[in-house]
Amino acid sequence: MDPQQLHQRGLTLRKQIFGDRAVERRENAFGEFGAPLRNMINAYAYGDVWSRPDLPLKIRSLVVLAMTAALNRPAEFKVHMSGALANGCTPEEIREVLLLIAVYCGIPASIEAHRIAFEALEQKTAPT
Repeated sequence: MDPQQLHQRGLTLRKQIFGDRAVERRENAFGEFGAPLRNMINAYAYGDVWSRPDLPLKIRSLVVLAMTAALNRPAEFKVHMSGALANGCTPEEIREVLLLIAVYCGIPASIEAHRIAFEALEQKTAPT
């Protein structure tokens, strides 16, 4: 598949997971300066790797939550927390991943991820 097709497939998948508005906001976050990175994310991260058929999106989301928590990347964890919920991850599954982070990567990393996950879950269940 050519890079433009990968880019379009990735952009479509990102919008499916995170919603049009969130993706558009992230797409424009760095202006033209960020175009090469934006293209890489769309084409290769989402158009290729996230689109592979052998691992469901739900599992990919749990893995990415684990990695971003372990690396202590709270901004990315927050983004992927919303994606995990959209991909059908349950609060219980997310909690279990974060407990593994505490054991294998450290309690401080797990605490930060728990805080962000809790806030996201509270927002999801808050009355509108």
